[in-house]
Order: sequence, then C-alpha cells, then structure tokens
Amino acid sequence: MSFDGIRQRLGAIIGGFDAAQSHRRLRGFRASRAHVNTLIAGAGETITARARWLARNNGYAAGAVEAFASNVVGDGIKPSSSIADAAQKESLQKLWLGWTDEADAEGLTDFYGLQRRAARELFLAGEVFLRLRPRRPDDGLSVPLQLQMLPSEMLPMDLNRELPGGATIRQGIEFDGIGRRVAYHLLRRHPGDMTDPGLAGETVRVTASDIIHVLDPVEAGQLRGVSRFAPAIVKLFTLDLYDDAELERKKTAAMFAMFITSPAPETPLEPTDEDLEVEPGQVVRLDPGEDVSTPATPDSGSTYEPFQYRTLLQIAAALGIPYPYLTGDAARGNFSNTRVALLDFRRRVSAIQHSVIVHQLCRPVWQRWLDLAVLSGAVDLPGYDRDRRAFQAVSWLPTRWDWVDPMKDASAEILQIEAGLKSRSQAISERGYDAEQVDREIAAERKREAALGLDFRRPGSPARGPKGEATGGGTDTSDGKNDDEDRVADADDDETKPKEDR
Repeated sequence: MSFDGIRQRLGAIIGGFDAAQSHRRLRGFRASRAHVNTLIAGAGETITARARWLARNNGYAAGAVEAFASNVVGDGIKPSSSIADAAQKESLQKLWLGWTDEADAEGLTDFYGLQRRAARELFLAGEVFLRLRPRRPDDGLSVPLQLQMLPSEMLPMDLNRELPGGATIRQGIEFDGIGRRVAYHLLRRHPGDMTDPGLAGETVRVTASDIIHVLDPVEAGQLRGVSRFAPAIVKLFTLDLYDDAELERKKTAAMFAMFITSPAPETPLEPTDEDLEVEPGQVVRLDPGEDVSTPATPDSGSTYEPFQYRTLLQIAAALGIPYPYLTGDAARGNFSNTRVALLDFRRRVSAIQHSVIVHQLCRPVWQRWLDLAVLSGAVDLPGYDRDRRAFQAVSWLPTRWDWVDPMKDASAEILQIEAGLKSRSQAISERGYDAEQVDREIAAERKREAALGLDFRRPGSPARGPKGEATGGGTDTSDGKNDDEDRVADADDDETKPKEDR
C-alpha cells in the first residue's frame, strides 16, 4: 500500500472526528466510559441529597419543582372509563371518585394529591415508589385498597448480590433469570429519619406486583432514576454563593456613613471615644486637624443583571423549565417568543404525562383498583372475569391547559371542529373533561331552560343550528339580525306597562 493510502487510513481512524481528539482545546475533557447504573450507584445519593437541599433553601429550585408538578399533574390526571354501558360507566366513575379521597395510606391527601407528590419526587430524586396496600373489608373503605408513597432513599442503592437459580439483586431490585423485575428489597425505615427508632438497615422483600416504580429513564438499561437537578446543581449553588457575596458587600458598605480622619494622638494606646452616630440634619463639630470623608459605596456594576440573566437561562435549560416559570420574571420577552417557549414546554410535559405518570402510575392503580372493586362486590360488572381487558379500558385526561390568548385559541378550535379537523370529544378531553358527561350536563341544562322559558345561546352560535334555529328544545322565531332593536322595543314596552303587569 502506498504512503498516501496509509496516511488516508490513519486519518480516517485518528482524525475523523475532532470531538475525539486530545489536542489543546480538549486536553482536560476526560469523559467516563462507565455505564449510567455505575454512575448512579456512585453519585446518585449525593445528587439527590443536594437536590433536596436546594429545593428547601433556594428559591429558584423551589419554583422549578412547583412549576414541574403543577404543569405535569395540575388538578389531577383523571380517568374516563371506556365501558359502553352508560349506567355501568356512571356507577364506576362515581365509585372511583369516592375512593380517591381514601387512596392515601397516610390520610394526608387524595389520589390526585399523590400524583402531584409523585411528580415532585420524580423531579427531585428522579424516581419514587408507591406500594399497593390491600385492606381488610372491615376497614370501611369503598374499595379495599390504599397507596403508600416511599421516597427513593427507601431502596438501598448498594444492595447487589447473586441469588440461587440465576436471579440477581441489582441496586435493591431483584431480577429473575431472564431479566424481569420480581421484587424490591425496601428498607423498613428511611436511612435519614432519626425520629423513627429501631429497624435501622433492615430490609423487607416486596413482590414487584405490589410496587409501582415511577421513573423517567434517559439511557438504555437504566435501573434507577437520577434527579433532574443533576445538570443544574453546580450553577444553582454557585449563583447562590455569588448573590450572597454581593449582598454582604452591599450590606458592609452601607454600614459606614462617613470617616473622620484625625492627627496622630499623643497617647495612641488610650482607648478611643465611642463611635459617632449620625442622624438626619445633624451638625457635627470637628476638632482642629480632623477631616470628614464619605465612603464610595461600590455598585453591583452594569454586568450584574446580564450575568444573572444568562446564568438563569442556562439553569432553566438544564432543568427543562421556561425562564419565566423558574424566576417569576415575566417582563423579559414578547408575546411571540414566550408563546413558543410555552408550547415547547407543554409538549415536553405532555410526553411525561402519558409515558411516565399515566403508563407507570395511573394504569396499574386503575387495574388493581378495578380488580378489588369487583372482588369485594363494590361494583357489579357481569362478565368481568371473561373480558377483563375490555372492562379495564380507560382514557386518562390531564388537566386542561390555560389558553394563552383565550379569544384567538377558542376561535381557532371552533374552526377546527366545524372543518372536521377534530371532534368535540377530542376538544373536550384536551380540557380534562369527559365528553359524555359534558353532553349529559348540556342536555339537562337545555331541558331545564326550555321548561323555564330561558335561552342563553347567542344568535349564530353552533348550538342554534346553521340558520339560527334553537336546538335541544323550543323554537326560535328570530332571524338573528334585529336582536338589538327587539331588545330596545321590549324595554320600551316594559316602560309603558303598569308596574303590576311587568
């Protein structure tokens, strides 16, 4: 092979990617080749502890956690059963609504509050565990089931060993010979809770069917979650130190009102007089040779605000939270770029809602709840044992998004429905409501309005039909063109009537 050929091959192997070189610019860039499970095992507990510390002590971190939880869960991701029988569906939904108040084993919140707490833990620690706790019939629950939330620290990260039959325990999770999760070895007591006496370090084996492990894995083969604060911890903490230093500098400078310079005393070891306190409008008499000067108070400088803004933008990008949500600063940016950022954030949140919260948390809870509801006799579903999957079919409806521009957004949605680009059911479900329930409520309102002789629908509204006719009971003789004149005429007639006839 010629020298040119050898050189080309070496160039392809050695110099093909600048990012893999070790030249001057990348000399200090030493990336670890360890798998993510190894990295989490070594640093996961420290990252989680620092994330919790920041959420307790740093305002930006606390705001990011609340923004994530309130957008992912909001008022709750609620189920809408797909059972075809309307009476069965209504009774099932009513039973679920009653059980949500009993869902929390600690009795601190309802099922939707547990969703919000799970979202907070997912952001802080990267994972959270919920244990399905069946209850006795004499416990008085509508359905004998409750949920116990367990933080990530309850599953020991350093528990790794081989078991007979090819099973293994990796980071507290037990796997069978073909890699299925069969159990979780949970601590009986939180390792950092000193108020809980006894049982320190003792673990209990809980089958995987009774544990809901909520996490958002970012790499293939990942077993445990990692905090979303991981890429932002350094900048959040150092920015906090920088702010503290600026505050201390300004506070120290503000302590001094003026300096008095005096000649050297004859007896320098004698104690000096007390410091002079200055009041507004005070006349200060000085001894011969003394001089007064005021300190030059240092300013934060013109770079303080841009530096803060750029650093917070980096933190917002690392956390996946829009800048206004992170800081509460709505003054920067115009309507267009704020809307773009908001739409992108909502798309990310929607992915987490459906791929993590619904798939990992809501679906298993609904399936276990429905099984126990049928077995306990709380609901009667004939044929459930023969077609369990059909009875368990359900749609989960997240909390509706608030409109950025209500008039334009509503008008655009109406146009989409009228053009056949989306259905009313889809539009209603996007707002977090069940279409069948909404239709029943509308029908009941129309019936009540017709009985009372009321009609609150605007002329030209889709509810009046294509030509302005009233729908859903009653007739409308108005053509919708002279409504203002009709109202004026009616008002004039009322003025001319005697009081007893009005």
